[in-house]
Amino acid sequence: MKRHSAVKGNMQGNPDSKANYDDDDDIKSIINNFIGAYSAFPKMRLRRLRRSEAIRDLLQETHLSAKDLVFPLFVQEGISERLEIESMPGIFRFPIGEISREIEEIASLGIKAIILFGIPSRKDDSGGSSFDNNGIVQKATKIAKDTFGDKLAVITDVCLCQYTSHSHCGIIKNNKIDNDHTLNTLSKIALSHAMAGADMVAPSAMMDGQVRALRDILDKNEYQDTLIMGYSAKQASSFFSPFRDAAHSLPSFGNRLSYQMPYTNPREARREIIADMEEGADILMVKPAIPNLDLIYAAKQNSLHPIAAYSVSGEYSMIKAASINNWIDENAAVTELLTSIKRAGADIIISYHAKKMAEILADKKN
Repeated sequence: MKRHSAVKGNMQGNPDSKANYDDDDDIKSIINNFIGAYSAFPKMRLRRLRRSEAIRDLLQETHLSAKDLVFPLFVQEGISERLEIESMPGIFRFPIGEISREIEEIASLGIKAIILFGIPSRKDDSGGSSFDNNGIVQKATKIAKDTFGDKLAVITDVCLCQYTSHSHCGIIKNNKIDNDHTLNTLSKIALSHAMAGADMVAPSAMMDGQVRALRDILDKNEYQDTLIMGYSAKQASSFFSPFRDAAHSLPSFGNRLSYQMPYTNPREARREIIADMEEGADILMVKPAIPNLDLIYAAKQNSLHPIAAYSVSGEYSMIKAASINNWIDENAAVTELLTSIKRAGADIIISYHAKKMAEILADKKN
């Protein structure tokens, strides 16, 4: 039995012709026949979609929100006032006494999350101050949660580079990073952060098995609700340089190439991401963001996990330096940069531009 269906258009592009279709015809062929009449200029004029601001806004596909953003916050022991980071104009190291005021400003912009990095006054070969219950990150976490409660998500960086005298991300034995010994210390750090009230811990050391080690110790101590955001594909990147200035974490010898991954290897990145998924990560992260939009996209397409992207210090400093020299429109560049990260598939964007972006979005609403 046939059902008559008149559809304008056919494969030859004649909009006045009519065709009959059987019930079992693929709907895609019907659509393709219809499209054939209008798939090229002058019938198809894509500029119609961009004719006015109202139309452009109506058809915008990618939307940024302040709620997508996480602001990185440096807290330093032994200082009494905020110190601007020379290589990151506009970004500061804060004393513990100013942390509440800074978070209040961040929250007032609609940003719902921060990630804390601590700079201790005491360092040693083993980074023992990193898991001190009275350490700088632990104190800052307590203040943030006591003041803002569940209105603010507090994420803590779990690593050793800021706490070791050699500034590597792990414990050194026999002149190399001892992966498994480092896991024990990372676990202690994560537990101390959870005890201080952290909503989420983020291990950035790039040690094999770090997510599993953290999940095990958190669960064992009844912190099953503490999330883990894996630094799942963290590249050995030149774009980290300003951060090392900010966190006083430039290695005293060698480099991090044996544990941070090579940016030439997307298949290896996928293995790292899968490993974090299997070990119990709640959120997957790609870092840096802009050089790795392909990895962000692939992670989004091939997992059901929320995807985070870290727009790192070098990405910030390049735009900031260019804007200071009037070589670039800072607002336009920041918006384009962060929109491209969201478009690639990031659900969460960690960025030093977060406050600026939130201000831009607020101005646009007004």
